[in-house]
Amino acid sequence: MSGDERQPVARPARRRRLKDRLPVRLRHHWKPAGALCAGLAVALYFFGDARVSPYVTSSSRVEADTITQNVEGTVDLYDASVSHSVQLSYDQTDYNKMIKEFRQDGTKDYISADLTIDGVYLEDVGIRLKGNSTLMSLRGNGQGTPGGGRTMPGGAGAGQGAPSASEEGAGGGRDRGQNTGGGPGATGEQPGQSAGDGKAVGQEGTGGAGGGMGGAVGGITQYNLSEEKPEELPWLIKIDEYIEGRAYQGEREISLRPGSNEQVPLNEALSLSLTKSSGQPAEAYSFTSVKVNNRPAATRLMVDNPDTEYAEAVDDGNGVLYKARAGGSFAYRGDDPSDYETSFRQLNKVGSQDLEPVMKLIKWVDEASDKEFEEDLDQYVDVDSLATYIATQNLLLNFDDIAGPGKNYLLWYDLDTKKFSVLGWDYNLTFSGDATAGPDDEISMGGGFGRRQGGEGGQNGQGLPEEIPDDIAENLPEGMPENLPEGMPEGMPGGGNGQPEQGTSMMGGHALKDRFLDSDVFDSVYKTAYKRVYAKLYGSGTATKALDRIAGQARDVAGSSKELDAAVAKLRTTVTERTAALAKNKQVTG
Repeated sequence: MSGDERQPVARPARRRRLKDRLPVRLRHHWKPAGALCAGLAVALYFFGDARVSPYVTSSSRVEADTITQNVEGTVDLYDASVSHSVQLSYDQTDYNKMIKEFRQDGTKDYISADLTIDGVYLEDVGIRLKGNSTLMSLRGNGQGTPGGGRTMPGGAGAGQGAPSASEEGAGGGRDRGQNTGGGPGATGEQPGQSAGDGKAVGQEGTGGAGGGMGGAVGGITQYNLSEEKPEELPWLIKIDEYIEGRAYQGEREISLRPGSNEQVPLNEALSLSLTKSSGQPAEAYSFTSVKVNNRPAATRLMVDNPDTEYAEAVDDGNGVLYKARAGGSFAYRGDDPSDYETSFRQLNKVGSQDLEPVMKLIKWVDEASDKEFEEDLDQYVDVDSLATYIATQNLLLNFDDIAGPGKNYLLWYDLDTKKFSVLGWDYNLTFSGDATAGPDDEISMGGGFGRRQGGEGGQNGQGLPEEIPDDIAENLPEGMPENLPEGMPEGMPGGGNGQPEQGTSMMGGHALKDRFLDSDVFDSVYKTAYKRVYAKLYGSGTATKALDRIAGQARDVAGSSKELDAAVAKLRTTVTERTAALAKNKQVTG
């Protein structure tokens, strides 16, 4: 190598400038992008802690969640003139896991099952347990909250199933006997009764039959459910849980109600029939035999569960249907509709409507003076419809209505009139009160009734006795007071501290119903509605005829049996006594 030859010098690679790292398109349009980022920075600086509320004002009637696959089937699902059958098949491991999780923390998750309904096969439907207090005996862990395996005061003994206070309701009292085991059949036993036999146990309430179902406390049926008898469990069948957009005959949810065989809820079927006869919306129903895997068949009541399709069938669907949640309340929580999602579930028009109308109704009821309530109620509520609803619940002897512990009601908001109507659902506690109750009487959980105002006749404002009868008091757990409603046990409606939540009372209550009934201005409207519904249901003989028809439908599925005949006779006694008592009441017929 010559001396003047130079060695190449290694140069460090030049780092790419920041602008060179950006995409070409962004480099060409950096000014609009920079302005957008600057605007976002300013918004975050000034409004970063502000709360954005999801107000929706569109009045579109289009549902985002539409049916894309409708299985027609062979016979109408709720055609009472034919016999129906339901077969559920699932993996036992999935079922065991579901039961274990329910026992541990009360969760009710779906599992996949194959459904054969009236001979039509549907693969991969979702099924889950349905109910709260209804399922207490199944959970069997001795808790006092729903699912805790304890009974209301007056239970017949240890190990009984819990009261069916609501299908999705809150409630449940305490009983000295409780389930202690966690496995199948680990419930306490009555003499001559096997553990986990799936029968309703308890003592019969006074003043009326408990709806034709098995043993009851104060008219509240108690079910001793067993995981070994899944054909007797209350189920919700969801057709589209795993296959989006699928429905069966336009139905996406089917409810198998509590009670089986001789305890099939004839009272609920009768109440649904009479509600429809009165001109009010009511779910369709039919009796069916139910088989699960290789288990024997059980007779069940199958009911259309309130869902999107049910909501769209109300008044041609020109409105929004809201379902009250068991754990919620009618309490004002502020001006953000999202704060009411724990109290109400919107069933239809999700995305085009929201909970704002409910929020405004609650706020007005909460803040209106008595004079404002009387003068302006018709601006918010269809007054005649409200009167009809309240009258019907009294006539059906239903203590678990809008004011009951289970909060079993729906709010229908008409998009044309901008007014609310109250609709009923979940009638498994009807025909369980005193058959002689009149329009001014509050139907009681304990089978009696009290005056609507002032608690006359030894009853308080909730229709509960001021002093618990001796035969019930002796069955109360140690330390529970014998005077209600103060000091109610944890797990009862209103919370564990014994205090009712705003908008409710200890054993229920509802500001809208209570204020309406307490006003003299609306008394004539209520009494007129009462007379009209009475004439349709009882004065015309409709109730008796409907019971005959329903009894025949149940026998077509279950076959004749002494137990079913006894249940029909028990309900018939209540209907007969109710008809006779109302006919003698001058407020009703005069």
